[in-house]
Amino acid sequence: DEIPTVVGIFSAFGLVFSVSLFAWICCQRKSSKSNKTPPYKFVHVLKGVDIYPENLNSKKKFGADDKSEAKTKSATPKNSLHLDLEKRDLNGNFPKTTTKMQSSPDLENSSPKHFAERKKDSVSPDSLKSITSLSSEDKQDKLGTLFFSLEYNFEKKAFVVNIKEARGLPAMDEQSMTSDPYIKMTILPEKKHKVKTRVLRKTLDPAFDETFTFYGIPYSQIQDLTLHFMVLSFDRFSRDDVIGEVLIPLAGIELSEGRLLMDREIIKRNVRKSSGRGELLVSLCYQSTTNTLTVVVLKARHLPKSDVSGLSDPYVKVNLYHAKKRISKKKTHVKKCTPNAVFNELFVFDIPCEGLDDISIEFLVLDSDRGSRNEVIGRLILGSSAEGTGGEHWKEICEYPRRQIAKWHMLCDG
Repeated sequence: DEIPTVVGIFSAFGLVFSVSLFAWICCQRKSSKSNKTPPYKFVHVLKGVDIYPENLNSKKKFGADDKSEAKTKSATPKNSLHLDLEKRDLNGNFPKTTTKMQSSPDLENSSPKHFAERKKDSVSPDSLKSITSLSSEDKQDKLGTLFFSLEYNFEKKAFVVNIKEARGLPAMDEQSMTSDPYIKMTILPEKKHKVKTRVLRKTLDPAFDETFTFYGIPYSQIQDLTLHFMVLSFDRFSRDDVIGEVLIPLAGIELSEGRLLMDREIIKRNVRKSSGRGELLVSLCYQSTTNTLTVVVLKARHLPKSDVSGLSDPYVKVNLYHAKKRISKKKTHVKKCTPNAVFNELFVFDIPCEGLDDISIEFLVLDSDRGSRNEVIGRLILGSSAEGTGGEHWKEICEYPRRQIAKWHMLCDG
């Protein structure tokens, strides 16, 4: 009789303890939920910039309605989270020009349709002419327009740049007739701050709406600075394509009255243009285990005019040599009527000897012509005895087997 009594007592105590523990856990959860009152649910951090939830809406376009702007202003807290920007050097010098501008407080509520008309004081006559009237030839040469805003926070001594969007960008990918744009921004002349936006896929009118805040810049030094925007298109095969650039000298720009909305035409980058026979992008990989050489013909650009119409029909012929004797040949498909061809074709060659000492590979870019013999546009040789970038590329392939290495090469006369 004593054993059932003891078991009943222990069972009663266990039940009371379980109920008490459950009630205590529920109270703790309820109190923790009531104490959590964060200003935002999350903060999306990109490289070099904090993106707040109200800025993550890709549908928000430049020149939104007054109601939507009022809501975002009221929802923004006074003490916003921030991330200090990374300070890195940027190679390259850019000329400094002076332009005078005036701020307009009415620009905040302007719509895109009337934007050019309501900020005549801050836009040069040349840019107004390009916005209002464009001929068909001018439209083809246009690289698009960049929209952004500038603001100075006197309390925090912070210079704020908001990259809103870009419109009318050219298509850098001829297959999909679109681009993958993003923007790099640098403050000149010190080049201490270097930031960039996220990449937006397959669009010619990207809406970034990203804010970059630079802390510790006195307002007296703003007049001596210049903003440099570089508009690029992401390319996973090689270096990203440069669409153009925008230079904004801040001399004469008054930011004491509040945020200033601006737009500028994107111009060509001031670099030396490639000349001669054009360029070819190839990728090679040597597999030492299988003794094979993988060759990928990726792109060709700036090919010269070979046809009466001014356009060529290029294709690439790949020849593999062993001890100056051709042992294998391949060729790509023909790309019609283009000086900038995208091939993306892969070839695998079996190497008859161990190593790549006696191996060389030749790339011939030809213009397809049914009526006559195909004309050689340019020629490229990769091998241990090749000069320039061809020899450097071959050396990297030998030093790093099983690694796909891609490089641009200037074509020489065939």
